[in-house]
Order: sequence, then structure tokens, then C-alpha cells
Amino acid sequence: MQQEPLQEPFQESMREHRPLGVSGLGGWLILIQIGLWFTLIMLLVQINQSMLTIFNTETWEVLTAKDSGLYHPLWAPVIIFETVFNLMFLVFTVYVIVAFYRKKAILPRLMIIFYSLSLGVGIVDYLLLYQIPIARELEDGSSVRDIARSAIACAIWIPYFIKSERVQNTFVR
Repeated sequence: MQQEPLQEPFQESMREHRPLGVSGLGGWLILIQIGLWFTLIMLLVQINQSMLTIFNTETWEVLTAKDSGLYHPLWAPVIIFETVFNLMFLVFTVYVIVAFYRKKAILPRLMIIFYSLSLGVGIVDYLLLYQIPIARELEDGSSVRDIARSAIACAIWIPYFIKSERVQNTFVR
């Protein structure tokens, strides 16, 4: 009498379950990768050029000293807000990039936070700067264009990360 091999159920459960359909870091996720690396580089440049220059004693004094012609009580809080946000967003972006390449299941939620936060902080920053007369006068429309770009990115990429088959099949660990 020959016995049936007992290994079949065990072997079946040990097989890697591959998702049906598209998966991997290709397709539209290539654009996401480019965007994440671009964001990282731009944050480093912005922190290096803008923030370090503003915290130069002379520049800080011109903007925050009450006897200065450019003084406004919101300059210091706005500059500190922007600096703290940029530093925290830099760390967050690195975390998102690591989660992306490790194909972590949390990545879709992180990307939704990433895009929403970019839009929300862009709006708050614009509204704060709009309260400062000299900043309002110097506004050339670039802030509004940045907010519009951010809103378009949210409108495109948030639904993508919610509904995409590739996203659902790729970020599962």
C-alpha cells in the first residue's frame, strides 16, 4: 500500500504567494521615484541656500529687529516655521524613500500624507507670508503656482495610491 505524500499542503503553504497582475517599482511608480529624489535634492538646496542665509545674524536682525525698516512681527515665526517644517519634511522624505524601496505596506499611506502635507503647508505658508506687507509686494505669483501644482499632484497621485493595482501588489511587506 502506497501512502500519499504528506508534503503537499506544507509545500503549498510555503510557496511564495505572488499577486496576480502588475507589481514592482515600474510603471507610473518611476515618476514617483523621480519626484521623491527631486524633493530630497530641492529640500537640501533650499535648506542650504535659504535657511542658512536667513539665520545669518545680519539678515535675521534686518527682518526681526523692531527698529528695522523691514520689521514685521510675523517674520520670526514664519522663518522658524519654514525651517522646522523643511527639516522635518527632509527626514520624512528620507523615511518615505526607504519605505518605498523596501516595498513597505505603509508606503501608500505615507505618500498620501506626503502629498497632503505639501499642499497644506504650502497654503499655510502662503497665508502667513501674505500677512507681511513686503512679502505680499514681492510675491510674483510663484507661491500660487506652487500651490496649484501641489493641488494637481494631490488630485493625481492620492487616487493613484488608493486605487492602483500595481501599488496594491507592490507594497505588501
